[in-house]
Amino acid sequence: MNNILFKGIIAYPITPFDEKGKVNIPLFKKLVDRLVTAGTHGIAPLGSTGVLPYLTDEEKEAVTEATVQQVAGRIPTLVGVSNLTTDKTIYHAQFAEKAGAKAVMIIPMSYWKLTDDEIFAHYDAVAAKISIPIMAYNNPATGGIDMTPALLKRLLQIPNVTMIKESTGDIQRMYHLRNELGDEVAFYNGSNPLALAAFSAGANGWCTAAPNLIPELNIALFDAIQANDLQKAKSVFYKQLDLLRFITAKGLPRTIKAGLHLIGEDGGSLRTPLQPLTDSEMATLAGILSGIR
Repeated sequence: MNNILFKGIIAYPITPFDEKGKVNIPLFKKLVDRLVTAGTHGIAPLGSTGVLPYLTDEEKEAVTEATVQQVAGRIPTLVGVSNLTTDKTIYHAQFAEKAGAKAVMIIPMSYWKLTDDEIFAHYDAVAAKISIPIMAYNNPATGGIDMTPALLKRLLQIPNVTMIKESTGDIQRMYHLRNELGDEVAFYNGSNPLALAAFSAGANGWCTAAPNLIPELNIALFDAIQANDLQKAKSVFYKQLDLLRFITAKGLPRTIKAGLHLIGEDGGSLRTPLQPLTDSEMATLAGILSGIR
């Protein structure tokens, strides 16, 4: 199995809702196409940016199918299939595979604190039911569970688990992963403010919602890293850092929707309990975007 399916900028589309609170699939397809034509290297729907926990099973299926249809093989698709139960995770992983996704992303979600053995068994059970690769996603801020580097290394014993996404915001984790796992394992950064440091640590890609607003800068950072042009990479990174910090601090669905509005694009509505940015926050975001552009 090819470990490096994804390399570069893996973009998160938001899941837009219409005025009646339903998922707006036509608008979603338009937003996905914007990301593809902007030059991003992969599309990853149904993560925290796509408000996965707020969607019904039917809505998740519709978003999965819409993503694969709209991307149409132009770049690889990485579909989030995380659920509280193993059975539901298997169900959505199988659905994503049948729909044509190239890989799935799984974060362990739990009301109760899971043991390492329970987490391992969860991934192992899903992997046994699909043939496409799995990205193990560590983000304790959203999933409530912090998978240690030792556990992530253990998960790689499962044949389908070939990629790791680290989103704790701790650069030491990145260094440890690369040192422990070597160059054969693909690992990805999910912490926006650490993009430059993560690439320097050897990350294969950056999973981010930022391309909805500034794809050219995100791609320019990756290109500079590929060209070993550290000065260019630093310049491009610091130009976008304020925005990366803002969208991380204020919440990705809220800030991306607001940012799309500010640049003249329709981002749809939010699903409660999420609320739009305040007037003050909108003004701050407008100032940041104006400074970048």
